[in-house]
Amino acid sequence: MLDEQVSEQQFYVKGEPLFTIFHNEAEQFSIVKIRIHETNTSFEESEIVIKGYFANLHEGTPYLFYGELESHIKYGTQFAVHSYKTFIPDTKEGLISYLSSDLFYGVGKRTATRIVNKLGERAIEKIVHSPHVLNDIKGLKSETAKNIVERLKENQGFEQVAIYLAKYQVGMKLAQKIYQNYKDEAIEIIATNPYQLVFDIEGFGFKTADMIAQKNGLTYDHPSRIGAGCIYVLQQSAKNGHVYLPVDLCVNQVQKLLLTGNDKLSEEEIIHCFNELNTEKHIIIQEERVYLPVLYYAEDGVASHLKRLLDHPIEDETPKAELLKIIGEIEEEEVLSYGKEQFEAIDKALHSKVMILTGGPGTGKTTVIKGIIKAYAMIHDLSIDITAYDDKADYPFVLTAPTGRAAKRLTESTGLPAATIHRLLGWDGDDSFERDESKPLTGKFLIVDEFSMVDIWLANWLFKAIPNQMQVLLVGDEDQLPSVGPGQVLSDLLEHKAIPFVALTEVYRQKEGSKIIQLAHLIKRDQLQVEDLNKDRDFSFIPCNESQVIQVISSIIEKALQKGIDMKDIQILAPMYRTEAGIMMINRHIQQVVNPKTNRKREVKMNDMTYRVGDKVIQLVNQPEEGVFNGDIGEVVAIFKENENVDKKEQLVVSFDEREVVYERKDYMNLMHAFCISIHKSQGSEFPIVIMPIVKGYRRMLRKNLIYTALTRAKRSLIICGEKQAFLQGVKTVDTNKRFTSLTEKMNKLQNVVEDENDEEELSPYDFMD
Repeated sequence: MLDEQVSEQQFYVKGEPLFTIFHNEAEQFSIVKIRIHETNTSFEESEIVIKGYFANLHEGTPYLFYGELESHIKYGTQFAVHSYKTFIPDTKEGLISYLSSDLFYGVGKRTATRIVNKLGERAIEKIVHSPHVLNDIKGLKSETAKNIVERLKENQGFEQVAIYLAKYQVGMKLAQKIYQNYKDEAIEIIATNPYQLVFDIEGFGFKTADMIAQKNGLTYDHPSRIGAGCIYVLQQSAKNGHVYLPVDLCVNQVQKLLLTGNDKLSEEEIIHCFNELNTEKHIIIQEERVYLPVLYYAEDGVASHLKRLLDHPIEDETPKAELLKIIGEIEEEEVLSYGKEQFEAIDKALHSKVMILTGGPGTGKTTVIKGIIKAYAMIHDLSIDITAYDDKADYPFVLTAPTGRAAKRLTESTGLPAATIHRLLGWDGDDSFERDESKPLTGKFLIVDEFSMVDIWLANWLFKAIPNQMQVLLVGDEDQLPSVGPGQVLSDLLEHKAIPFVALTEVYRQKEGSKIIQLAHLIKRDQLQVEDLNKDRDFSFIPCNESQVIQVISSIIEKALQKGIDMKDIQILAPMYRTEAGIMMINRHIQQVVNPKTNRKREVKMNDMTYRVGDKVIQLVNQPEEGVFNGDIGEVVAIFKENENVDKKEQLVVSFDEREVVYERKDYMNLMHAFCISIHKSQGSEFPIVIMPIVKGYRRMLRKNLIYTALTRAKRSLIICGEKQAFLQGVKTVDTNKRFTSLTEKMNKLQNVVEDENDEEELSPYDFMD
């Protein structure tokens, strides 16, 4: 049996690796088939697939894996490993077999027998603590002895680091990175200067380092603490959308963060540390601005890749007469007539290497996109039908959007395949992509919809994968909320005048009597008045105060359900989570209206949440391996209690557009109810019916771009409930939280260099004469 250290409550599998199915070298994440020697799980077969973060696994070497069984919808039962260690046998026969395995190069059975006979059943422990004991083994070469010691220390070193870090709630993935980086010095570095890990190990946070440091008695003014504090401040500012912080603001925030009782660091101490960090390239300081390197180089990358594309202009120009003829044919086929702005947009897009198309709802952005695609195909004698291409890489049009729902809308509106930017570039699930300069995108014309949602990091990856010959159309609405991640790429590119753009302003759907469209454009133009909130066929404003909001929404939902309207077509959008009329409280009450508790309906509880079959839920994190991403909305379709499946675990199954994903209890935190979601989460989506509460209790969040974004999510009907004064005040309040970005400035500098070079070419000898 296994040693007494194995807890009865802890699931384990003892076994030896047979072969590796998948291995990510950068992350050391592996999926491995193993032969089972012993296990306390319910799994009864002789072999199983394990997955986890492994420093090194050797075929034929026994390991003890701790974790739990998981049921993968595609790959069946797997064992997810939380921790592991090399299994050291405690019998002479087992030790001889272990030391003569492939793990120890140059050690045969005869040599292994000599070692065990000489050192006994505690041979491994003796070798690790006193390597010189191998000097007494007859016939053992010094090089072989050295290899034995190194291999044992390597295997046991990671295990010791993982155990040491476990008491600080640091998981195996980070422990893996830490051991790979520091090897035998890992524990000493963690104990004496945990702040060093903030710089060296991606994902190791300042707060964890500060907790370890306090327990080990490090001083408040330790240089590494100041440096780690700076990194933390910049990381937090990036979460608020900033690419950099001004030096004085960054110093002030670091001072506040590191304040300990009455011990306050001076500006001089912090500035000195900043300069050290800049020298070591942990941060980049330029023109009194402090950047995280990843964001500095992302901005540089977007600017340089755009310049590269613009330096390869379109060579062939379609004569105006020919283009008018082509547009006329498209108008006949589509039974429509393009307006002046729309024709200008099609013309400019066809003759621009990169173009930006902007416009609010109802201005015909989709109509223009379809016109550009058809005109391009006719000019270049290409088929739009993807089935006409044997090799899909030859298809000329590449359509993409930041989210799955936005990509789906793009497909529905154009009839052409569209993918998320992450899927298009081949995201590895962490921080890199398959597509880049060395393996660029294929195709001739790239269209990126909902570009206002793209942050600077993703924009950099996208532009670096665009080949010189490809044309690019960026489509968005500059009045919507900026990206959740750092930067404001669309706004910055619009401010840079060298990129052609067309702003569609004429509203077409308003002519069909859409009050929603009318309100959106009144907000855009800062012309909304109280009388504009009068009821219409697709709009109503129901006055109520904050304490009445939930009851009003409940009544609206009840009446809609009585009329046979599907809850899937109704979306409540609110700006805040934890208020009397916040998202959490609305979800709790609407669940009772839409999906109440019954004896026949299964449910599970997690903290203060109850999930039932039939609940509408939203995904909160990216899970690319399951094909679901942050913001995807689905429905709970099944709940399994323990002992009802082969894994003997409680499970919750969610259907996302016919893709079913299985969640175990530890993964429930990746979900929340979606009867009501945040306005930020709704970006890139459209819903037939939107219910939007607006009350004074939201005032710190109520801004023009937030309300505009929410309002434009409604496709067929919009119901606002709340206080008109709060709504009117919100649409008049411009978001003053300006993001610190420098993309426009960097692009202008690159453009000025080009202009200066052109100016130099025009000089003549006479310019140098008096």
